[in-house]
Amino acid sequence: VRGPPPAGSIKPRPAKRTAFRKFYERGDFPIAVQHDGVANKIAWKVEIENLDYHYFLPLFFDGLCETEFPYEFFARQGVHDLLEHGGNKILPVVPQLIIPIKNALNLRNRQVLCTTLKVIQHLVVSAEMVGEALVPYYRQILPILSIFKHMDVFHFLDIMTQENEFSIE
Repeated sequence: VRGPPPAGSIKPRPAKRTAFRKFYERGDFPIAVQHDGVANKIAWKVEIENLDYHYFLPLFFDGLCETEFPYEFFARQGVHDLLEHGGNKILPVVPQLIIPIKNALNLRNRQVLCTTLKVIQHLVVSAEMVGEALVPYYRQILPILSIFKHMDVFHFLDIMTQENEFSIE
């Protein structure tokens, strides 16, 4: 007697077109690539501190679903830069970040999953009370993570941390 077929709960889902990609292609973001000798960075055309975080931070979080260059690069680096310079502008935006986080986790793509977990780590340490502000949304975020608790995704996350990708020290 054979058991039931696999349910496909960890099978990667196809990514939908993101609002981040649409806005990037229209040129709505005040960013450009800055080519350094070692790695590329984002050259912001305006001061990051002057950006409307209620508008831009959720859009950049939406880009966490991206896996293609340049969208992936701009989304990840943009989130990192915004969290680095956001200070007290981040906490009021947390409720708007839950859906993009949930969408990224729901793709069940290991690369996107690990990147999103690193971004959540950075989000929590980016401003005071952000961790506490995430607590009411655990019901939406944790079930997806529980699917992967026995997979090697968290080992991959440790490797990413050792490589200092989005280091939060």
